[in-house]
Amino acid sequence: MYPAPASEGRSRNMRANRRSDTKPEVALRSELHKRGYRYRKDYRLSLDEGVRVKPDIVFTARKVAIFIDGCFWHACPEHGRQPASNAWYWTPKLARNVERDRTVTAALERAGWQVLRIWEHEQLATAVELAITAIEHESDSSRKG
Repeated sequence: MYPAPASEGRSRNMRANRRSDTKPEVALRSELHKRGYRYRKDYRLSLDEGVRVKPDIVFTARKVAIFIDGCFWHACPEHGRQPASNAWYWTPKLARNVERDRTVTAALERAGWQVLRIWEHEQLATAVELAITAIEHESDSSRKG
């Protein structure tokens, strides 16, 4: 089912990849916390459609879900690339990741959530600005409604 690792070094490298608490995620959370924003991390959301998801950063009261997407794992159009070795495994795997992202985003939006996806290569200042804009936009619209 899984391809044999090309080398012990490659195997070690792939095992070291984290699902949560990645450097870009920790940096964004830290900066948001410094600015007074409080959130939940890896908070499990179960939607009516049977979709379960754990966004990286969740503002429950404001219904804002933030994902920090890795360029390789989520097939970034700018930096993502198809691996040359074991393409039979990686091509469908990465395609499934992208499709899952679309499904999760659509389900969250149908449930009334604002979804923000930030690429790992985004500069921290830009990521913070995007996050604050999403958080404050939701806050403003909830006050008006």
